[in-house]
Amino acid sequence: MATSSKAKKRTVRIASGRKRARQDVKLNAANSAMRSRFRTAIKGVLKAVATGDKAVAAATFKSAQVVIDSIAAKGIFHRNKAARYKSRLSAKVKALGA
Repeated sequence: MATSSKAKKRTVRIASGRKRARQDVKLNAANSAMRSRFRTAIKGVLKAVATGDKAVAAATFKSAQVVIDSIAAKGIFHRNKAARYKSRLSAKVKALGA
């Protein structure tokens, strides 16, 4: 018996299961896009901090907060993880003034 090392992808037979699979594809795409926006926002703040311009860093941080909060509200990330990111970024932005 020749068995392949790859597991064969099984299709769902029940109608509600097929619908769930279709919905999962859409949800996965939306969640991936939100995670990507989150990472982009974080990188933007870190780049602004690296340049040393506090005004730009503060403005970028303010826009990043909106993205971080929306991700937590949607349940993509836990609210504590979002708070941790905001806290760390805030500390970096505040450190520029000192």
